[in-house]
Amino acid sequence: MHNVGNAGHTDTPSRDEVGKRFSNGAQYIAGRPATGTSGRSHAVVDPSTGVEVHTYELAGAEDVDRAVAAARAAFPGWSTATPGERSDALHRFAAVLAERAEEFARYESLQCGKPLKLTREFDVPGTIDNASFFAGAARHLQGQSAGEYSGDHTSYVRREPIGVVGSIAPWNYPLQMAAWKILPAIAAGNTIVLKPAELTPLTSLLFAEAATDAGIPDGVVNIVTGSGKEAGEHLVGHPDVAMTSFTGSTAVGRRVAEIATSTVKRLHLELGGKAPFVVFDDADLEAAVHGAVAGALINTGQDCTAATRAYVQRPLYEEFVRGAAALMETVRLGDPFAPGTDLGPLISHAQRDRVAGFVDRARAYARVVTGGAAPGGELEGGAYYRPTLIADARQDSEIVQCEIFGPVLVVVPFDGDDEGIRLANDTPYGLAASAWSRDVYRANRATREIKAGCVWVNDHIPIISEMPHGGYKASGFGKDMSSYSFEEYTQIKHVMFDNTAVARKDWHRTIFGDR
Repeated sequence: MHNVGNAGHTDTPSRDEVGKRFSNGAQYIAGRPATGTSGRSHAVVDPSTGVEVHTYELAGAEDVDRAVAAARAAFPGWSTATPGERSDALHRFAAVLAERAEEFARYESLQCGKPLKLTREFDVPGTIDNASFFAGAARHLQGQSAGEYSGDHTSYVRREPIGVVGSIAPWNYPLQMAAWKILPAIAAGNTIVLKPAELTPLTSLLFAEAATDAGIPDGVVNIVTGSGKEAGEHLVGHPDVAMTSFTGSTAVGRRVAEIATSTVKRLHLELGGKAPFVVFDDADLEAAVHGAVAGALINTGQDCTAATRAYVQRPLYEEFVRGAAALMETVRLGDPFAPGTDLGPLISHAQRDRVAGFVDRARAYARVVTGGAAPGGELEGGAYYRPTLIADARQDSEIVQCEIFGPVLVVVPFDGDDEGIRLANDTPYGLAASAWSRDVYRANRATREIKAGCVWVNDHIPIISEMPHGGYKASGFGKDMSSYSFEEYTQIKHVMFDNTAVARKDWHRTIFGDR
């Protein structure tokens, strides 16, 4: 059913190459690599083979303190640089990323198991585009025009950087998440300490190194790679960190919020998703089938905006199920570095087992139409799982309500439009959704009534630097990308001028009388 790519493709970075490239450790503090001091090591594992490719020392609280101190020391100079100076530095940064695009693509594929064609065509170009966008945004740190709103006083609003930002990124898109967090923060004049996931630190380290190569001052961008419990919580609770940005599960997001609010930090959360894919009975069925399969399997389903719940109006339901199953069965699993591979492994064997558990439990109440197992043969050592289609699940079932984070699409029928929209909204999440219809009024109603931060029409997954990404409900708050993200990393100050001495005396007389 599934074709297998060629194993051992020569583009794969070797263990020796990785070890040499990151021999100075998995931390980057004050413009140079560093080794963690926690006394505990961690391995980067190629999820397509299960083989360790690099071992490094985790960061501890002491490393976080050094990184925050470096960021704090760099803040006065970077925050007072002109917008043009910051913009020029970010344009140089984008150029360095473009020059090293192939290196970034290879290391992202190695640590995540993503097909190389995905990192080359999506992850890396998107990151370069983000850098170019925020290079332009840096020149637009704008407040509000002046005005006389109170007698002889003139008021205006300034937007200013916040200070040191402490960010925590997930393992599913480590390069893009580093970009989404670092670029708007430093474009606005902040400095940053980023903690990448322990499983996938390599491209975050390369990203920080590229920032230094582009002439961004030491200490503006810092990386600490440690456990969430030790390094992550210490970073969120650090008294010199003015803002926390976190992307990850809703459960961990609640813990981050608890720690951050205890020190009254600015907080930005991009959390879990369970995106509905609503197919009305006038939709282009072939387009919807292809959109659902692509939307469900992007990054092996390890995407918080992935199409996970397809609600299909009953006249199209069975044909949609047959078409989606048939298309899934053509997807080629294999070596991420082989050109014919469509789908790579999950991030780890533990994640594969988690996904398999959801599917196995669903067999008691739903129909597993295709997939539902790990492949054998030459892929057996990797964390692979076949693309899986599940039909006829109940709306209140675990497989419909919970975030699976794997290559699994659940299909549920509905009757009238009211029911389809109600079901789409019937989970705690609200990150993304899509509506499929040829009727502009029907589609417009869906975009208005579906509660999600992004609603695509007749498409699913595309994102662009100019438009915001972020959720409703338990999917968090705050925006990544776009000018909205840029503004997240600023604070607003009201400035008021008294234009006349007479006005000042009159004001004092109002308070104190004739004294």
